[in-house]
Amino acid sequence: MLTGRCLCGEVQYQSAGPMLFSVVCHCRDCQRASGSSGVPVMGVPKASFTFSGPVKQSRTTGGSGHPAIRNFCSECGSLLFGTPESEPALVTIYVGGLDDQTAFCPRDALFVGQRPPWAKLAAQLAEHVALPEP
Repeated sequence: MLTGRCLCGEVQYQSAGPMLFSVVCHCRDCQRASGSSGVPVMGVPKASFTFSGPVKQSRTTGGSGHPAIRNFCSECGSLLFGTPESEPALVTIYVGGLDDQTAFCPRDALFVGQRPPWAKLAAQLAEHVALPEP
């Protein structure tokens, strides 16, 4: 069971999984949303995901060119999870809020062409210039 929360604890979430993917995304949209060079993110089935607490949504065009809907704690502003319109059966969990971050084991780095040169990860990940083909 994956569990997590925002910085102030007002929003909590959980998912029974399974984990569908685990990546570090370096698209400019994720960089700006997180204030970092890349976002560790994992996907879970929407049917296995629940949350409680006050969230605020932000809608932008993501690195994939599809709408990206991000959910933040409306109290402390923590970036928590995404509900992509292009994949309605999916929830993306931003790893920083996980209670147990060891549950995240990234396999891929996405949009590496947009990654700053100083932000190459030490982990040996498969690198993709965009989204990999399914």
